[in-house]
Amino acid sequence: MRLALIPARGGSKRIPRKNIRPFAGRPVIAWSIAAAAECGLFDRIVCSTDDEEIAEVAQAWGAEAPFRRPPEISDDHATTLDVVQHFLRWADSEGLSPEAVCCIYPASPFVRADDLREAHARLVETGAGYCFPVARFPAPIQRAVRRTPDGRLAMFQPENFNVRSQDLEPAFFDAGQFYWGRPEAFRAGLRMFGPDATALEIPLWRCVDIDTPEDWERAEKLWRVLSEEAGA
Repeated sequence: MRLALIPARGGSKRIPRKNIRPFAGRPVIAWSIAAAAECGLFDRIVCSTDDEEIAEVAQAWGAEAPFRRPPEISDDHATTLDVVQHFLRWADSEGLSPEAVCCIYPASPFVRADDLREAHARLVETGAGYCFPVARFPAPIQRAVRRTPDGRLAMFQPENFNVRSQDLEPAFFDAGQFYWGRPEAFRAGLRMFGPDATALEIPLWRCVDIDTPEDWERAEKLWRVLSEEAGA
C-alpha cells in the first residue's frame, strides 16, 4: 500500500488562505491532488488539515479528509515531519500498513505525475529512506557573497574567488514539492538532507516554492508562458 499525504493547514500568514486560493482556474491544492491521482501509485490520497473549508475543497477535488489535524501541529512552528508522523499514527489506528508515503505540498501547481513515479522508482531501487526532487543552483554557491553591516560585500569562501565556475562542485536545493519516504524513516525522524536520502533532479525553471505574494505572481506568470507554449 502507498499513501499520499497532502498537508494543508488553514493559517497561512503571508498568503491568506493560500492552500485553496484559485490558481489557473482551480484551487491550488487541486493541482497536487490531480498529480497524485494521475501518477496511479496511491491507494489513498489524504489531506491533513485543521480547517473545515480546506477539507471540503480537498474532498471536492478527489482527496479524503478523514480527520482534523490538532492545533499543536497546525501553527507556524509545526514541521513537515510532525505532520507526517501524526498521519502515520492515524494510519496505524486504521489498520493501514503503507510500504511508502509521499507528502505532497498543496501549493505545488508544477508537480508532475511523472516525477512522482520516477522518484518512487528511485526510492525502491536505491533502498533509501527518502527521495525528493532537487534542482541545481543557478550559480556556484562557493562564490556567494554576503552584505556586511556597513553595506560592503564579503565572500563566504574567499579562497574560491579565482576558481573557475566550471571547476566548482554543483550544488542543489530542495524543490519543495514532495517527499517520498519509508514509514520507518519518517517514524525514526531520519534527516532528509543526509545519507538516508536520494534525490530526483528536475529543471530549475519548474521550481517555484510559493511562500510569498511575489512567489505566487511568478508562478502565475510561468504558468501563462507554459500554457501559451503548449497551445502554440
